[in-house]
Amino acid sequence: MNYEVTLGDETHRVEVREIGGDVYEVAVDDRDPVRVDVAKTPRTVYSLLIGPRQFEGSVDERDDGRFDVHVGTSAYDVQVVDERRKLLAGSARGAGGTQELRAQMPGKIVKVLVAEGDSVERNQSLVIIEAMKMENELRSEVEGVVAQVAVSEGVTVETDELLVVVEPRAEP
Repeated sequence: MNYEVTLGDETHRVEVREIGGDVYEVAVDDRDPVRVDVAKTPRTVYSLLIGPRQFEGSVDERDDGRFDVHVGTSAYDVQVVDERRKLLAGSARGAGGTQELRAQMPGKIVKVLVAEGDSVERNQSLVIIEAMKMENELRSEVEGVVAQVAVSEGVTVETDELLVVVEPRAEP
């Protein structure tokens, strides 16, 4: 799985591949991967064996989705976004006006939850797409009316293909 990890002002691309059990191969910014053995100890403390070096630390998720990471006497404010969520978050365009919901990766339309002319609320599910072996609900970023449904259930879509158009509700 690929992640975008932001630590302070720096953002890094991190690729994590499970080797088996609690053993992973981790590559940062296309550098050579390193083997990481992870063991969860009592409380929220983790023991990491990275090559010949051992580290102990804790990870606490905050309400804003960021993480407080403590290693030894150092503390870090970390944001982690997995590649799939990042792609899906980018699927809404023009959130303040007309929304053109587009596929952010190739996939198969599992279910279309709206029809042209339907009123939709902000954050309402519009389409379920299967991509990367996972089903993902794509939601409306605006309150409005469905102006166009460009796909049907069972079809395969390509990256950037138009799925649904939602026109914002007119202000009274």
